[in-house]
Amino acid sequence: MELGLHQSLVLTQQLVMTPQLQQAIKLLQLSRLELAEMIQQEMEQNPALEESSSQDSNDNKITAKESETLSSEKEAPIKEVTIEEKVRSDTDWENYINEYNSTGRVYSQSEYTEAPNFEAFTSAKKTLDVHLTWQLRLHELNEEDKKIGHLIIGNLNRDGYLCSDMEELAEVSGSSSERVEEVLKILQKFDPPGVCARDLCETLLIQVQQLGIENRIITQIITHHLKNLENRNSKKIAKALKITVEDVRAAVKIIQFLEPKPGRKFSTDEPAYITPDIYVYKDGDGFKIVMNDDGLPKLRINRFYKNAIANGQKISKDTKNYLNEKMQSASWLIKSIHQRQKTIYLVMESLLKFQSEFFEKGIAYLKPLILKDIAEDIEMHESTISRVTTNKYAYTPQGLFELKYFFNSSIERTGGDSMASASVKEKIRLLIGKEDPEHPLSDEKIASILQDANIQIARRTVAKYRKVLNILPSNKRKQL
Repeated sequence: MELGLHQSLVLTQQLVMTPQLQQAIKLLQLSRLELAEMIQQEMEQNPALEESSSQDSNDNKITAKESETLSSEKEAPIKEVTIEEKVRSDTDWENYINEYNSTGRVYSQSEYTEAPNFEAFTSAKKTLDVHLTWQLRLHELNEEDKKIGHLIIGNLNRDGYLCSDMEELAEVSGSSSERVEEVLKILQKFDPPGVCARDLCETLLIQVQQLGIENRIITQIITHHLKNLENRNSKKIAKALKITVEDVRAAVKIIQFLEPKPGRKFSTDEPAYITPDIYVYKDGDGFKIVMNDDGLPKLRINRFYKNAIANGQKISKDTKNYLNEKMQSASWLIKSIHQRQKTIYLVMESLLKFQSEFFEKGIAYLKPLILKDIAEDIEMHESTISRVTTNKYAYTPQGLFELKYFFNSSIERTGGDSMASASVKEKIRLLIGKEDPEHPLSDEKIASILQDANIQIARRTVAKYRKVLNILPSNKRKQL
């Protein structure tokens, strides 16, 4: 066979990732907040893109009757307005002048305006540094001690613990370690109780001291048996301290009310509120899907630039090309946003079809579902479904859920049917919630109970689901 080079024409098809397609894919995976930020950024960069309001259409709706009225008003001659000033003869000028020159309260127009809604204002949350600095200034300390105090406050973490040792603080402040220790003891008496401690043991002892509790058992447990206390091993603590288990339980009841993180209540972390992308309401025998468009601006192409191109105004070639490019980009963005909303609606509609029992009865009736099922139902690719369900939330009669939540692996049952893993997690949570605090259920016992309910599950799977639910193991759930 002779080897050589030959030319031939082959007709093939391949997917080309155009900029418009890349933009559409990018919009699918954006969350609601990210989409709003992206739209705002595009409106700042693209002059052909603007936000349309409901008033725009109303302003242009003038009927023929109204136009005739306006034209007749324009044609009618305008009369000059004259004001006839007549002074009453019975006016008491003396009282009028005295009232005008009075130094009493003067009412201005601003006093009659509508007052602001004070519920919209929120006060700034006080931080731990500010709270401790305020207390430090109330103490009559010399400049050296105040400098050390500010240095200690500056080296506290968010939980109120001191992160630096005495030698380091002494070196930075230029004072002795003994002096730093004395100032530290003063700060440890500040509010909140237990602040400025170096470890958990010290903060608990400070709180016990400030409460005025003088109990040898409590002090010994905090100093030497925190590990056994964590493991709920009351018998070992009683044996080491040579006391009864009842005495240990009485001491633990007091210790459990102490605060292990004194700076917790001064945390400045703000809660992150989730705005759903879609609402699902109960409507008779079925459900109604409503897209949430609040907060997302309604876009349109700027009419001025659109008319300039359409009417063939005299503009330079470069300007015309620039406007065409920007208007095409704006048009693609608007179409991509509409396609994104339509895709989310189709996915939610398909989820209602597969998980109808969940929306009716709750989490226990959630069925196993994979991305392929939805993709085949709405005739889209699995990657598209994955992008649509990421960081998208739906408000349902059962609560607020991410769209990813409805996709679950299956757990086999002895009857041949399968069960969603989320439903199994809910059963585990309910079992642990109803357990005896003094005799909590072990993972093996939970697996046995589920197997009796025809749910085939291993102990390791129960342990994995328990960790996902942020539930401690049985030895740490036991109440002393």
